[in-house]
Amino acid sequence: MIPVSVLITVYNEAENLPRCLRALQNFDEIIIIDSNSTDNTAAIAKEYGAHVICYQWDGQYPKKRQWCLDHLEIKYDFVFWVDADEVVTPDLISEIKNLSFDSAGYFVKGQYIWLGQALKRGLKNNKLALFDRRKIYFPVVDDLDIKEMGEMEGHYQPILKPDYSDEKIEQLNAELLHYACDDRGAWERRHERYAIWEAAMIWRGAYPKDPSRGREFIKTIFRKTPRRDWIAFVHSYIYKHGFLDGKAGYDFARSRACYYRKVAVHLKALASSKAQVQSGARHAQGTALHKSNSARDKKHHGAA
Repeated sequence: MIPVSVLITVYNEAENLPRCLRALQNFDEIIIIDSNSTDNTAAIAKEYGAHVICYQWDGQYPKKRQWCLDHLEIKYDFVFWVDADEVVTPDLISEIKNLSFDSAGYFVKGQYIWLGQALKRGLKNNKLALFDRRKIYFPVVDDLDIKEMGEMEGHYQPILKPDYSDEKIEQLNAELLHYACDDRGAWERRHERYAIWEAAMIWRGAYPKDPSRGREFIKTIFRKTPRRDWIAFVHSYIYKHGFLDGKAGYDFARSRACYYRKVAVHLKALASSKAQVQSGARHAQGTALHKSNSARDKKHHGAA
């Protein structure tokens, strides 16, 4: 058995969970952290031998993933975060099984399943999902008032703890499968929430630094770049050869463009709101100054 603890955070994932868990039977420990699901999620998890933990967020930090690292009795130092809509492939299992685990963590790429097709090209999701919990953690960010993300850490990577800042982080070659869009409506609603959250994070400069310097540099430039929607489309469809995946590749690249268009809309709304507040403050300041001058003039006239 692979000496790694798999952690899966869930809420109402009865439909996806069997597919996910079937692929994880080579791992020695599987823990499901369930936010009080109302379907059969917990029962299905137990059928596959997973340990189920009930989670209730208190509205503060730590959020769900870091709470697990802080409070759960986890058998192994290395943890592997897997989402219920992901499937760990045999190639990835083989690669993890043969690791020396001499790095603090490992990035794992996700191959999107889109319109029922595995996308061989285009954008790949890449997460620091396998790491030593003694050396890496999910940082606190300024987003508790951004309700759209709720109990889960947002779309940023966990980072090295200060005492381990010189440790290596590597990239695994094999990929997992990411069934991200079985329900197009759910995908759209989810990414509308993500867009609101991302816009607010960019607006207030709240993103933590990525553990990879190269990734951090690219992300910093990208967040400041206008027309990110077109850049995202060209990156996935042209630069990453998404066009070779046919209709599914085009549709996926288009969905990336639509997402960043939503982020831009929410950023514009935040800028407009700030301008209105500043205008109101200037107006109030001007009115107060006018009243003060008027009062002073009356006082001088009275004295004359």
